[in-house]
Amino acid sequence: MRIMLQALIIACVVALPATSSAQADKWPVKPIRLVVPFAPGGSSEIIARSLAARLSTSLGQQVYVENKPGGAGNVAMEDVKRAPADGYTLILGHVGTLAVNPAMFGTALPYDPVKDFTPVSMVASVPNVIAVNPDVPARTLAEFVKLAKAQPGKLNYGSAGNGSAGHLAMEYFKMQAKVDIVHVPYKGTGPMLTDLLGGLTQATFNGVPPIAGQIKAGKLRPLAVGTAHRIATMPDVPTIAESGYPGFETSQWYGILAPAGTPRAIVDRLQREIAAATKDAAAMQRVTEDGGILVGNTPAEFAAFIAGEQKKWGTVIRTAGVKPE
Repeated sequence: MRIMLQALIIACVVALPATSSAQADKWPVKPIRLVVPFAPGGSSEIIARSLAARLSTSLGQQVYVENKPGGAGNVAMEDVKRAPADGYTLILGHVGTLAVNPAMFGTALPYDPVKDFTPVSMVASVPNVIAVNPDVPARTLAEFVKLAKAQPGKLNYGSAGNGSAGHLAMEYFKMQAKVDIVHVPYKGTGPMLTDLLGGLTQATFNGVPPIAGQIKAGKLRPLAVGTAHRIATMPDVPTIAESGYPGFETSQWYGILAPAGTPRAIVDRLQREIAAATKDAAAMQRVTEDGGILVGNTPAEFAAFIAGEQKKWGTVIRTAGVKPE
């Protein structure tokens, strides 16, 4: 099934309609809209605006960011799905809109992440980190798991909401560690963080940027990061894989997609510009300062990655019984 899904996504990329190089050279001749399916603030905003500024320079046309929140990202995805496939409307895809929502919403999803969009390139991934309130008597992930197993159902963890990346990351870890930790959903990272700092919840599995300051201040204790390798901003914090769970990996990732049918020459040109942007340290400084890891891969590589993430998170959602709010 996984092989079939990957083949379908890659086939959609390969089957992009071809245009002459001359047509690609004429693009763009007007501003380009980059839609972000979330409210202003957070990693998606930083990544989108950093990339838009760099592309505006390299493409010679303004790339402007339009925030279009709502419906766990579904509102924006449906809007871009219906946009002309001419290279002038793009969307910042996310693990939620491309890998989580298809499994969580099922037939109610107003778009098909494979058929309705053309992957261009992953831009960056943002590491997730398991962090606890300092009052929790655990200084390592192993100690935290031991504590959770000693008192099943007694520890709580907060997330930015049901079906959020942090919620699913912790459910994925619970499956691997075989522990019972109670989920407490909030309406955003802000209120979740307030209660975690106040000791009303004990832990979170969150993206690094919103909690990095609290970690540096000693108000939260990081136990492990979900990336395959340690991250530069927290070099002393081990990975979950290092901590006894080989192969474990989870992060929040972001990439650019265009409406299905966007000419191949335009997609290829855009991919090259995005790849160049991810190598421009000055242009993407805000992203890396917040712990982001720049990628800039090909359309086929991004498509294959999405297929793998859909399989992984689909299993987590079905096993944990996660439903849309």
